[in-house]
Amino acid sequence: MAETTSTLRKPVFTKVDQLRPGTNGHNLVVKVVSSNTVMQKGRSDRPQVGQVRIAECLVGDETGVIVFTARNDQVKIMKPDATVILRNAKIDMFKGSMRLTVDKWGRLEETEPASFTVKEDNNLSLVEYELVNVTE
Repeated sequence: MAETTSTLRKPVFTKVDQLRPGTNGHNLVVKVVSSNTVMQKGRSDRPQVGQVRIAECLVGDETGVIVFTARNDQVKIMKPDATVILRNAKIDMFKGSMRLTVDKWGRLEETEPASFTVKEDNNLSLVEYELVNVTE
C-alpha cells in the first residue's frame, strides 16, 4: 500500500479590520482588552451539568477591535491583557453588529504576549449593518 502524506496548509492570519459580516474561517492573533460576563446559569456545585457561561470580550490588534463572544471554558482564557490565537473564528451578527466567535469547529489558545498596541478607536462592533434583501 502506497503511503500518502497530507500536507497541512499554513494558516493565513487576518487582521481585525479585514473582518466582514457573514464570513468565517478566520485565524487571528488578538489581545484581550476587557472581559465582561453577561450570562452565568447552571449549578456551580456541579460544573459539568448544564452550566453556561458567556462573556463579551473586547479583543483587537493594531488595526482595530471587535467584540468576541466567549462561551464556557473560553471565558477562563479570555482574561484582560492575554494574547490569544483564534483559529477558524466566524462572524455572527447580533442586533446588526458584528461579533467574533469560535464554535466547536474552531480553537482558541493563549500564546506569547504580542508586541503590537491595540487600536481601540476602531471598534468594528460599533458599526451597524442593515440587512438588505437583494432582488434579481
